Amino acid sequence: MTESAPPGMARIFPRKALGQHFLVDQGALRRILAAAELEPTDVVVEIGPGTGLLTRLLAQEAARVIAVELDEALVAHLKTSLNSFTNLTVIQADAREWDPATVRGPYKVVSNLPYFAAVPIVRRFLECPLPPSLMVVTVQREVAQAMAAPPGKMRLLSVAIQLYGRPRVVGYIRPTSFRPQPKVTSAILRIQVYPEPALPLEDTDVFFRVVRAGFSAPRKQLRNSLGHSFDLSGSRVEEVLGQAGIEPRLRAEALSLEEWGRLYDAFRGQGLC
Repeated sequence: MTESAPPGMARIFPRKALGQHFLVDQGALRRILAAAELEPTDVVVEIGPGTGLLTRLLAQEAARVIAVELDEALVAHLKTSLNSFTNLTVIQADAREWDPATVRGPYKVVSNLPYFAAVPIVRRFLECPLPPSLMVVTVQREVAQAMAAPPGKMRLLSVAIQLYGRPRVVGYIRPTSFRPQPKVTSAILRIQVYPEPALPLEDTDVFFRVVRAGFSAPRKQLRNSLGHSFDLSGSRVEEVLGQAGIEPRLRAEALSLEEWGRLYDAFRGQGLC
């Protein structure tokens, strides 16, 4: 508990089963708000508003705030404690299932996400038919670093996020900024979402089949991991990699998003996937 917590917050008990860690540090909350660069006309979706500290700041800055909370007790608390904000709508739902299309217009996502659901929530919003223009979220430090990783440190998650937007780690948040304190450090991640995916893919599922094959044995060279996954000889894989302009001895972590796009085109062009 910190001095920044509002009256009555002590009566709200975090639920371990939902991975609840309430961010109570006003400095950290202000950094999240600054990264969102809100305009008075913005519509904001907040996932997991918890006790409403960030929600209050968002409602003071944005035209409209939609807070999606799974915990029924917290929904009741938010509706009572923030009832003075006529621009706030509190919805009880699981963000992994809630349809962002109900927003019906441009919006931003600004959230302190639960660790266990952070990746599926981020991917759901990026991949949905109506993605946000911007996401500013707090996630575990290692997850944020993986999402924003450059070629040389890429992972499957890096490709999955960078296909849809440009991620950047804005800063880090100490465990002491939360109640209860998590065992990990958090990061503020800003994702500038592209109007269209970075690669013009005809079949996204096939693209990720190729990417998953490349990362199936991340410590092995691409010619080995791809050959094993697609049951191809080493020479055949080297031929495909050569067509894509990629060195066969590289590992999956070394490839850029554009190189994955060329590899996908080469596999499809030769009818291998």
